[in-house]
Amino acid sequence: MTSFVDRVIVHASGGNGGHGCASIHREKFKPLGGPDGGNGGRGGDVIAVVDPQVTTLLEFHHGPHRKANNGKPGHGGHRSGAEADDIVLRVPSGTVITTPEGEMLADLVNPGETFMIARGGRGGLGNAALASPRRKAPGFALLGEPGDSRDVILEFKSVADVALVGYPSAGKSSLIAALSAARPKIADYPFTTLVPNLGVVSAGDVVYTVADVPGLIPGASQGKGLGLEFLRHVERCSVIVHVVDCATMEPGRDPLDDLDVIEAELESYGGLADRPRLVALNKMDIPDARVMAELVRPGLEERGYKVFEISAVTHEGLRPLSFAMAELVKAARADLAPLDIARIVISPKPVNEVGFVVVVEDDGFRVRGERPERWVRQTDFGNEEAVGYLADRLARLGVEDELVAKGALPGCSVMIGPEDNAVVFDWHPTILAGAGPNQGPRGTDVRVDLLQRDSVDE
Repeated sequence: MTSFVDRVIVHASGGNGGHGCASIHREKFKPLGGPDGGNGGRGGDVIAVVDPQVTTLLEFHHGPHRKANNGKPGHGGHRSGAEADDIVLRVPSGTVITTPEGEMLADLVNPGETFMIARGGRGGLGNAALASPRRKAPGFALLGEPGDSRDVILEFKSVADVALVGYPSAGKSSLIAALSAARPKIADYPFTTLVPNLGVVSAGDVVYTVADVPGLIPGASQGKGLGLEFLRHVERCSVIVHVVDCATMEPGRDPLDDLDVIEAELESYGGLADRPRLVALNKMDIPDARVMAELVRPGLEERGYKVFEISAVTHEGLRPLSFAMAELVKAARADLAPLDIARIVISPKPVNEVGFVVVVEDDGFRVRGERPERWVRQTDFGNEEAVGYLADRLARLGVEDELVAKGALPGCSVMIGPEDNAVVFDWHPTILAGAGPNQGPRGTDVRVDLLQRDSVDE
């Protein structure tokens, strides 16, 4: 049996980038073949895309952990590693993606619309890409970057123009079945509808969608019954239709009280006060219902409601109701038309932005910035030449000068990265970018040897 799931938590992880390759071309009679290590491949992304054929988030309820594959490492002979395939999460139209803290990341409505949930890591450069006139044969390559990992909440909110709301067994499912080709479950007991049903209705030249929201009861906005689970499906609707049972046999209930209860729940949920309302007094095929409708209709009209007496069984009054809904939907679409224009906002970074900050802390100095943190992740600290290359990059960026300006002294602790994942080292001013080459044999750097000897002398 197919289940309906409209809210899930997804744990998404992008794939790691492949490591670059450190290789030297070797061929007979060519002793100086030069570096030929290829770059690592990019890790796969985790992407959400709107698929009109998907109507539930059930797939992610059963499989909430989604991790993309890693990129392949580079090889000698200038062969780059293969890029990993992306993981595509197909979600229904109307899916809202938020963080666990409630920050909205994306609102996916249009078919084919995408959002990057977790980005895959970039592949590391091979030593062929790192070669320069100053460093002709690098004995190292850059490591691939790890992919992003984060938890997101996928929440499905039905994209419909009209929402049918009311007490259980008010006849909402029967009404949507009479108005459209939808065939929801219909029975003579409460809470027959356990999931929202959608139906397409045509009225003149207007085609719109009607949502049958599961029955609400007092306290629905606080979690009683099924209301809290499905009130979110009313949010996107531009018109609300109260389906009122005029033939209820329950003691102590009358149409006016039923409508007041539902309105109180909509008000408690919030954000729906501006939606136009219609009232459909249902079950006019029953004589007692028609008598009740004559009694309550004047009171409803005094409150400003446009009232329709209908019967989902005999189809009485359905045509005027469908055209009234179409008129309100058309007006709502006209008001929203200017908002549908796609606009792209380009916000370039300032040209003089240094890209990092140095913060003085109790136990040393912390360097934060996108480029320094990325360079640290790419560095193989088991290779002295790679460490020297990192020092050159940090010095050219201005990190060394900023540490001196902040009062850093030889031997003080310097952390690069956030508190929970930082690289800590003892800073020494001898590791600076020099005018001449500093590496000795491949994989070594004379500055690292000097730093180690100085540390022993101290």
